[in-house]
Amino acid sequence: MDALLFRPLLIDPQGQASKWVKNMEKENLSIVKLTDPDLLRTLENSVQFGWPVLLEDVGEELDPSLEPLLQRKTFKHGGIDMVQLGDSSIEFNKDFQLYITTKLRNPHYLPEISTKVSLINFMITPEGLEDQLLGIVVAQE
Repeated sequence: MDALLFRPLLIDPQGQASKWVKNMEKENLSIVKLTDPDLLRTLENSVQFGWPVLLEDVGEELDPSLEPLLQRKTFKHGGIDMVQLGDSSIEFNKDFQLYITTKLRNPHYLPEISTKVSLINFMITPEGLEDQLLGIVVAQE
């Protein structure tokens, strides 16, 4: 995921991507939703300290305040990388990661969103589900 030019938006109706991110980013991972009252504060702290954030269950529209993070719009202030988040300018730590998931099976994102994220489909195919179940059965025996 580090090589992606854009932030990943993971199509995740079965929760596989969320589970994967939670396993991969165990340390300091913040899990939030767009409806969380402390969303901006959580993002500010995570951006500043370089902690990963998992933004779960988004719909087909994203909050405009996320734009600077989606587009990695940083600017220099006194030689320090900064990002505008809401009304605040926050020091931007290059280790910050933002993962976004949706439970929608077939989301229709407007071009304005599709050009700012990397859409990655984590939906399980019937064959993939069969392989997973077979692996579980074999592990139990």
